[in-house]
Amino acid sequence: MNHQPILAMKKFVHLILLLLPTAMLWAQDEAIFTHYNLAPILINPAAAGFEETHQIQFNARGQWLGFPDAPKNVGVQYHGPLGNTFGFGLGVMGESAGRLSRVRARLNSGFRFKVNENVKLAIGFSTEFSQLSLGNNILGEPDYDTGDDIIEAAVNGRQQFDASLGFFGRFYENTYASLSFTNLIAERLNNIVSNEPQGSLFQHYVFLVGHKFELSNNQLSLEPSIMVRQIKDTPFNVDINLKAGILNDKLIAGLSYRSLKTIGALIGTEISESFRFFYTFDLSMQDLQQYSTGSHEVTLAFGFKGPQDKAGSRYGRR
Repeated sequence: MNHQPILAMKKFVHLILLLLPTAMLWAQDEAIFTHYNLAPILINPAAAGFEETHQIQFNARGQWLGFPDAPKNVGVQYHGPLGNTFGFGLGVMGESAGRLSRVRARLNSGFRFKVNENVKLAIGFSTEFSQLSLGNNILGEPDYDTGDDIIEAAVNGRQQFDASLGFFGRFYENTYASLSFTNLIAERLNNIVSNEPQGSLFQHYVFLVGHKFELSNNQLSLEPSIMVRQIKDTPFNVDINLKAGILNDKLIAGLSYRSLKTIGALIGTEISESFRFFYTFDLSMQDLQQYSTGSHEVTLAFGFKGPQDKAGSRYGRR
């Protein structure tokens, strides 16, 4: 068997991953977790405390497994209600791609209110501090072109403060919509440093909308949703999702299609009254997939009853 094409492809991807940090230093995109429709707090600070339950979530994702230095993301988050109207959350995330690593600490706050019996809305705000750093061994890589000021400065680490704004709503119990604007500060600072025109403040956003159809006396449900993500100077990224709940959501299954030519399969289960487990496996429909074992994501969700909890809403069930 001729292994030369495989070795060549892996070397090419390794080079991409080596240079990926340069782009990420400027892009400052959000960590790429696909379980946002299970845990909206991943993409929207307004979701903090929206379900009036206390939740702790652990997320881990590995992309393009099989290649050295492939992207990996991990995160742990808490959020819950403060009184009848406020929500609060804390999150810590770690990311790595190529030689780049980033640690982020985030504070979420939300204000929720009912317009009437059928409409519940929230507005949220988050602040974030991040530390970007590059391994100094990148300077000795044979593929590295010396003299790149951005990379050499990043070896010493780069700190950044950022903020996000979000809106979240539920309509007639089973319909929900989410809109969040990210990179509100970082994008402005990058434009100032590079002397680019400021343009609109809201150049990075994520929009999610979905509806849950209850079937067979809550023994079966179907929940389609669509997510649109816009990052400055890049095409729209669109996800189309379908999630099924069985036995009052004790079992979860789902499928996703992403405009980046990726399909994903989701499974999940209720292990106990306060603990749930979710797993997603993604496959790319591009040539790269034959050299990778795909992408994997795991979420562990813990729900805690509070004085305002509603029956059956431990995990924010809709």
